[in-house]
Amino acid sequence: MWMVLGERLSEGHLLYVDVIDDTGALSAGVFTGLHLLFGRSEIAYLLLGKIFVLFQIYYWNSTLIKYRVFDENTYLPAIVMAALFHFSFDLMYLSPTLLGSTFLLLAFGQLFSHTVLQKESSESTLLIGIYGGLATGFHWNFVFFLPFLIFTGLSISSFTVRQLFLAIMGFLLPILLILVFYFWNDGLEQALQVWPIVFTYPNYGYQPYLSWLAPGVFPLVLALAGYFIGSFFRGATINQQKQRQLILIWLLFSAGLFFLVKNTASYQLVIFLPAMSYFITQFFLYFNWTLLLRPAFFGLVLALPIWGMNYWQERTKVDATYFVTAPIEKDPFIQKGLMVLEENPSPYLTHSLDGPFLNFHMSASYLKQEKNLQQKAQVFQMIRRQQPQQVYDKEGLFKALLEELPALKEFYNEDKPGRYSKK
Repeated sequence: MWMVLGERLSEGHLLYVDVIDDTGALSAGVFTGLHLLFGRSEIAYLLLGKIFVLFQIYYWNSTLIKYRVFDENTYLPAIVMAALFHFSFDLMYLSPTLLGSTFLLLAFGQLFSHTVLQKESSESTLLIGIYGGLATGFHWNFVFFLPFLIFTGLSISSFTVRQLFLAIMGFLLPILLILVFYFWNDGLEQALQVWPIVFTYPNYGYQPYLSWLAPGVFPLVLALAGYFIGSFFRGATINQQKQRQLILIWLLFSAGLFFLVKNTASYQLVIFLPAMSYFITQFFLYFNWTLLLRPAFFGLVLALPIWGMNYWQERTKVDATYFVTAPIEKDPFIQKGLMVLEENPSPYLTHSLDGPFLNFHMSASYLKQEKNLQQKAQVFQMIRRQQPQQVYDKEGLFKALLEELPALKEFYNEDKPGRYSKK
């Protein structure tokens, strides 16, 4: 769907104004650039995703070494984190969550610097906010981490009022620049009408939470064991205690984030990986029973990726709404594209988006809400300007829209139930 979005925006359309979707504005810009460079290339998404994965692994391990999080310098966190990225195939593909979490990790690293330096650093404080704001621009749900930055800054990093103000202003700066972009493109008013729906439309589950338990129970047990060993059976410096508190609060906010997330899928779990790698590393460093360490290590590094690959291959038969595999033949009568107003987006495998509504669940919430005359005129203009050649409408949303805006009826015929074509 992100490929479809990038393809549509590369034609000159504007997200939230011409295309209704919940993707972050900065992520949409990345997907647009990818389409302009590579077209619908799955390899491009995979390779760029792996570059971000490698950067996260390198940066996180370097941060742990730089701020003496463990008593010894070790590359074990990098190995563990690389193994955890193989928990699911989509953790390594480019996604708004992967893009945003990279900048959250950069902000997290700056917070670590405040646990060690013990002095006021305006540059570091400003960077914490800017990185957090950029993460939110890539994935809107990461706005939930603004309270995390404020809380940990005050309680653990001992922010002054000046530092707190700098962090908040840095956080708002990327978002204000996005607003300025929409203002320049005459789309600010409509974008501000659509943005709240990103957080308010109903949740829909691509995958049940329990489906993550089978491949995730083993690393979860290792992380819990590492937490108890590191917290109760191992001494720590004051700085290390602060760092452990930061990581624990990060985990709590990451879990709380899932109350905001609308589409539950395994790629959303990427924000847990730095903290998980920290606690699992504690297990391997501090646990003294050698007979158990070796099978645990090889189980994590070798068995987890193999098991995960086979497990998700089997899940394709169960999570049908997540894995788009329906064989759709290209309709020769549709020259340009179509608009799918139903849950199954498989027609986009062979056709491009030709219309304003991409995210079905968000679009349904947008179309069903009460509208004033101006908002009705905006919806009419969206359809009138783009005029999709073909509309798939099993759920009856487009039919209801035609009844709400009768002037659109002169442009469309209903060929058969749930399928409309432009006159």
